[in-house]
Amino acid sequence: MLTGKQKRFLRAMGNEMDPILQVGKGGITENVVTQTSETIEARELIKGRVLQNCLEEPKTVAAELAERTGSDLVQVIGRNFLLFKQSKDKPVIELPK
Repeated sequence: MLTGKQKRFLRAMGNEMDPILQVGKGGITENVVTQTSETIEARELIKGRVLQNCLEEPKTVAAELAERTGSDLVQVIGRNFLLFKQSKDKPVIELPK
């Protein structure tokens, strides 16, 4: 679980990022979950976007993806969301205490 200070730190990092994950009208498929897991293990912090043609709400999609990948949901703004999970092999992001 992330503290408020850690979330603030990650949100600041996420400001400059472009979304690299997109969830479309197919919603959350097994392929999307696999892709998210692999990407989040490599990068630790990823930004995603829920496209207009997706039938589900962005908060619901982000929360379900976070749960299924074992990551933390940092924030949801509009149709964009940030997910964080510390890498097991080689952590890059040093979170404040």
